[in-house]
Amino acid sequence: MSRLSRPLGEKDHIIGPRDAPVTLVEYGDYECPHCGKAYPIVEAVRHRMGDTLRFAYRHFPLTQIHPHAYHAAEMAEAAGTIGKFWEIHSLLFQNQDALDADNLIEYAERIGISPQRASEVLENNVFDAAVREHFMSGVRSGVNGTPTFFINGIRHDGAWDEESLLLALQEAEMAGHTG
Repeated sequence: MSRLSRPLGEKDHIIGPRDAPVTLVEYGDYECPHCGKAYPIVEAVRHRMGDTLRFAYRHFPLTQIHPHAYHAAEMAEAAGTIGKFWEIHSLLFQNQDALDADNLIEYAERIGISPQRASEVLENNVFDAAVREHFMSGVRSGVNGTPTFFINGIRHDGAWDEESLLLALQEAEMAGHTG
């Protein structure tokens, strides 16, 4: 059973209450079609679970097969510095087939990052260290593909359709109440 190697902290992008009984962590890639399918599922599960779920997203760009994923992750990190991570996260998944530099600069501009700043982020790999840190924490946690989910720190190797993921999260919640 694989465990999350690095607990959630200040460098993570987290939505939901800090004291939620269940934490779902996704290692994902903005250009991965499977992650694109998982995005609305995670959103639906988040809404169904409400305040009982805390969700964190970590970057795991598979650059060998997704050439735009790394820059997309860097732009998401840039958005995070102005409190807009989740806005660009949604934009990137909703526009997964359009993630070249011009598109990324356009999405950044939509959420309030100047085109000059967005260009600088991409040209100078400003957030390379942050993306690499997410990626390496995934490697240390046994992630070898995307999406990979962890529920309360333990890798979820089951199905991740909406009902299966919801059931696994609810089981983790119940285990927390009885443990």
